[in-house]
Amino acid sequence: MAGPTRQRQAASTTETHPEQSTAERDAEAIDPSTVDPDEVIKTDDGELMHEPTGLILEDEQIDHGPEWRSFTQTERDEKSRVGAPMTEMMHDRGLTTTIGWQNKDAYGQSISSEKRTQMHRLRKWQKRIRTQDAKERNLKHALGEIDRMASALGVPDATREMASVIYRRALSEDLLRGRSIESVSTAALYAACRQENIPRSLSEITPVSRVDRKEIGRTYRYISNELGLEIEPADPKQYVPRFASKLDLGSARL
Repeated sequence: MAGPTRQRQAASTTETHPEQSTAERDAEAIDPSTVDPDEVIKTDDGELMHEPTGLILEDEQIDHGPEWRSFTQTERDEKSRVGAPMTEMMHDRGLTTTIGWQNKDAYGQSISSEKRTQMHRLRKWQKRIRTQDAKERNLKHALGEIDRMASALGVPDATREMASVIYRRALSEDLLRGRSIESVSTAALYAACRQENIPRSLSEITPVSRVDRKEIGRTYRYISNELGLEIEPADPKQYVPRFASKLDLGSARL
């Protein structure tokens, strides 16, 4: 009696869902906890799927984006409620607040002369309290020097970040004693260029620096040894494309 009953139940299930395939019925009977991990793949939508049966094991994804939509840069700036990301190129890593220079209120209307004077005082005091001690003033000046020289040399932001990290390490380990801020910041930028395989020679860095070439080389060797920087010798081939571009040489002549 049990056999025919099971047969009738299976037949009834097939008749109730005639469009359901065998793979779909097998997927419904699978226990996700017993699935072989080698049979699980990740789809383009980020879902975890059991490949043999097509069973979706996990489809609840966390959306890390904003809850609002925007179609232009202006609209995106108006709706954004966060500031710029953290960066090593600023002495406070960009975490402190900044009072805008526009003398307008939240509705875009010009503020009164009394409020304008008050905002000027607030900006002045806010600028002063951003650097609370000599160490922060040292770091602010050095990072400004690194940014100035990197802009003159056309160095990318990633290399500027690396130079800022190297200078922060030198400052934290008290390697600036007896050396100028300009020499250490220049040496940090040169070391970052070497680490990031950005071909910049001492002859190119010296004109944009405030110290001479001999001092840059001496300081570079010192912080490189003290910080244990693993820097390989520069490959001369890295300089060829840039020099060829400056000399206006075509690729066929290289």
